[in-house]
Amino acid sequence: MLAQMVASMDEATYLRLRDAAETGKWADGTVLASEQREHCLQLVMAYQALRQSEHQHMEVGPDGELVTKSKRELKAQFSGVQEQEIIRSKV
Repeated sequence: MLAQMVASMDEATYLRLRDAAETGKWADGTVLASEQREHCLQLVMAYQALRQSEHQHMEVGPDGELVTKSKRELKAQFSGVQEQEIIRSKV
């Protein structure tokens, strides 16, 4: 059932759930109950594991393992992306 929910979830819904899980409240400011927050977190982790291929600082990979990146790795990733975008815009 969880996989079906994730399969039908669009990215906008994922982003709202991710923000709610991170902040503990909905976009309108309504505070989530602890059970709601746990459910949001479960859906976010399932979405990341099943639907996303690019790993961020911390998320669940497609094999179900937790993927984390150090500050150094994140800086290298983001500086590399910025450099590539600059090069593309100059060409």
